[in-house]
Amino acid sequence: MRWLLPPGIEDLLPTQAEALECSRRSLLDLFAAWGYRLVMPPLVEFADALLTGTGSDLAQQTFQVTDPVSGRLLAIRADITPQVARIDARDADPAPARLCYLGSVLTTQIASLDASRNPMQVGAELYGHAGPQSDVEILRLMLATLSATGHNSAHVDLGHVGILRGLADAAGLDAEAENTLFELLQRKAGTDIAQFVGSLDLDPAARAWFTGLPQWFGPIGALPALRATLTGLPPAVAAALDELTGIAGELLRFEPDLPLFFDLAELRGYHYHTGLVFAAYSAGFGQAMAWGGRYDGIGRVFGRARPATGFSADLKRLLAIAQDPPPPVLAPWVSDPELTALVQRLRSAGHRVVYDLPGSDPGAIGERIVRRDGGWTLPNSG
Repeated sequence: MRWLLPPGIEDLLPTQAEALECSRRSLLDLFAAWGYRLVMPPLVEFADALLTGTGSDLAQQTFQVTDPVSGRLLAIRADITPQVARIDARDADPAPARLCYLGSVLTTQIASLDASRNPMQVGAELYGHAGPQSDVEILRLMLATLSATGHNSAHVDLGHVGILRGLADAAGLDAEAENTLFELLQRKAGTDIAQFVGSLDLDPAARAWFTGLPQWFGPIGALPALRATLTGLPPAVAAALDELTGIAGELLRFEPDLPLFFDLAELRGYHYHTGLVFAAYSAGFGQAMAWGGRYDGIGRVFGRARPATGFSADLKRLLAIAQDPPPPVLAPWVSDPELTALVQRLRSAGHRVVYDLPGSDPGAIGERIVRRDGGWTLPNSG
């Protein structure tokens, strides 16, 4: 059927489209109030630029086509973050740069059953500061973004990619074994992890680290007790835990009521991130509503390797709770300057006003503008 759309591609009908546009405006105002400046990278770039460096991890998710003008291969972006890194690299100012974006991306595969292949990606990134304070700022802005879109009961999971990397280095795992272990941890496949680890030539301590990793999660207050049971950790892992603990403490000083958890097997963006990783979840939604972390050096391929941290989300997913707006006010089809002026005032005040087209059914409406005492009025407008 000609009206069918490809899997994972959808129309936004009036309710969703209006809610998305309203939220787009409010989120850009929110980001501006936090000092984040809007950038608008293009939907399409040369593939060798878009898929360079950390962007190469996205190759399997990226549509590529031949440009009939240049004859070169083009890529349709599957993630905006590598583009923002390129933009930051063009600026020689050493001061921290706060940048934000909001635009469509396109992916070749569906990440989950309820996910879109054409998300409206929204996010913010902070370049040029390596301390925990910038991670905390990004986390707080992510929470403000969730709150602005109706998700006021979010909880956050923190992880750190340095934990698995440190364990793998200490155990002497080669790249193939590390990648296999990463894939198993992504699925939380405890039995498969135990079998795989058992097939490797590891000492008992390393074997216990890897098999225990999927159970290393809980409320952030339980992290010190867990750490006390983890003896003989490699220095790199201990440093990663110190960093995670420090960021959690700083975040809770600003957000003392935030439900905060740790998940040391949280490896979202493992090949992309360099330190802290995090995800936010909202009541009633099984998938993460926003996610991010630290990706220092992301701009190296563009000639400027700066510290960087950021978050992103799919605005379409955030607005899954969008409600229909109130029905419009109905104005009679009368060419009266006084009526026209009233309609303009109501629209300027935020009311939706439609004219009653002769010979048609106006559909669902709210109030009607009526003529009373020689003038036009909206009876319940106060």
